[in-house]
Amino acid sequence: MLQLLFLMIERIGVIVTIAFILTRFATFRNLIDHKSDRLTKIKLMILFGIFGIIGTYTGIAVEPYQGTTLWVSDVIHIQFNEAIANSRVIGVVIGGLLGGPVVGLGAGLIAAIHRMLLGGFTGLACGVSTVVEGAMAGIVYKKIGNRRIVPIGTAFFTGLVAETVQMAIILLLAKPFEKALALVQVIGLPMIVANSIGIAIFIAIIQSVVHEEDRIEADQAQKVLHVVDQTLFHLRKGLNEESAKEISKLLLKTTNASAVSITNQEKILSHVGLGDDHHTPGHSLLTEATKQVLKSGKDYVAKSFDEIRCQQPKCPLQAAIIVPIKKAGEIIGVLKFYFANQKQIRLVDRELALGLGGLLSHQIEAVEAEKQAKLVSEAEIKALQAQVNPHFLFNSLNTIVALIRTNPDLARKLLIQLGNFFRQNLNASLHELVSIGQEINHTRSYLYIEQARFFDRLQVEFQVDQEIEHVLLPPLTLQPLVENAIKHGLKGMKNGRIRINVQKQEEMVYLAVMDNGIGIDSKRIELLLNQRVRSKEGTGFGLYNVHQRLISRYGGASGLHIESEQGKGTKVWFLIPIVQKQEVSK
Repeated sequence: MLQLLFLMIERIGVIVTIAFILTRFATFRNLIDHKSDRLTKIKLMILFGIFGIIGTYTGIAVEPYQGTTLWVSDVIHIQFNEAIANSRVIGVVIGGLLGGPVVGLGAGLIAAIHRMLLGGFTGLACGVSTVVEGAMAGIVYKKIGNRRIVPIGTAFFTGLVAETVQMAIILLLAKPFEKALALVQVIGLPMIVANSIGIAIFIAIIQSVVHEEDRIEADQAQKVLHVVDQTLFHLRKGLNEESAKEISKLLLKTTNASAVSITNQEKILSHVGLGDDHHTPGHSLLTEATKQVLKSGKDYVAKSFDEIRCQQPKCPLQAAIIVPIKKAGEIIGVLKFYFANQKQIRLVDRELALGLGGLLSHQIEAVEAEKQAKLVSEAEIKALQAQVNPHFLFNSLNTIVALIRTNPDLARKLLIQLGNFFRQNLNASLHELVSIGQEINHTRSYLYIEQARFFDRLQVEFQVDQEIEHVLLPPLTLQPLVENAIKHGLKGMKNGRIRINVQKQEEMVYLAVMDNGIGIDSKRIELLLNQRVRSKEGTGFGLYNVHQRLISRYGGASGLHIESEQGKGTKVWFLIPIVQKQEVSK
């Protein structure tokens, strides 16, 4: 009996080995995770039914004879007076414990039919017991609450009970009874112990793999959540060299890459890792693969240096995963994961790269939406503040007070223009779009008051194509540009000039504000359009607000353009498409 136990455990080693190999395949793990699906249940029935058949073939043919048992190695052809000490129950019980009663019964039927076809005086008893064992395991699955993986102790106990029931069924159904009793006396305890251990080990292997997979997924999820949190923090500053560098550092730590790079459509924004001696921020795009992705909008895996085609012959980067970065469907740059060797690229690296590229794109859109919502809110606040701007109001009133005695007619006109100005400010906060004619009238009112304040130190010229005055544009776009020119460009000048030009250019409208002021430093120009730049005279909100609102409505091509030269004045211009509407607020 002890020798048979060892032989049984040895045979179970084959089943356990197969189980271990199966758990290496994602397909098998997916079957376990989607076992409620009908097709999946059928697949599990067949799979564990085959396990039962293997358990039969790896068994030991035995022949009870006058109180003793002869062992026969051949299981393929069983004589009527022979039986099999086997591990068939392992596959059937595991099927029930993992897939429920349906899977347990199905696997049991498959293994049972096969066993009955082999013959032997225990054929019928073994067939019936196999089906019963599968059903019992399925009931256990139901009783413990449809768990993903049953506890190891429960699996072991189920194996003990199932094999005990099998021995009882053999005694009940196998004939002659004396031979059945002799058989059970010899194989009963070895099969009960060995198969229960085999079931427990099988479940332990699956449980270990599942838990390890869950741990890896949890670690990856934690990394991704960390990336999400950190990248969102940096992207709130916009996608520029500074934020791109911090994001690249973060992604380099998170992934298996040798270097991480981010570009826009024209230049490298960041490059961290190998190759940073020649892949430098601010440099024009070096690799043909990057240009290809920017053009096609599709991810690309470059598996050799020839595919990357870096302009530096000694570049250590030999492979890359390149993913487009998009905003509102428009390609604005790429995210690149470089590798020193193509063998470093795993399937998980590509999936991770695609996921991070999509994540970055979504976050840029989310930040943009957040920014636009904030701009709308701040624009409303700005409009309301402008209604009672104390500096402008007090300066205007002081000018009017001074003119009441010396030039009452002019004072009266200024009061009318002041009323028009504040009325238009209120109107701007109530409407999404106004006509160019309304915006020009608003600007005229503002300039009329400012000219009265500065007397002959400010000259103004309007060049307006009247046929496009009905075209719509966002309110408070032209007047803030004029205000900025007077406050900053003409500050301290005795002979300031402002020229406003509004002309039709094919299907677009060209609007420009020009002054002969002190000019703007080139470094400051980029800051003015991308963030609020405070000054002593203002909040630094005007140009930035107009620029962002124009981009939000019409796209990047309609943003502000600033041309300036120190000491020779500044021109701020933008283009908008011709949009018309019959009911324009007045």
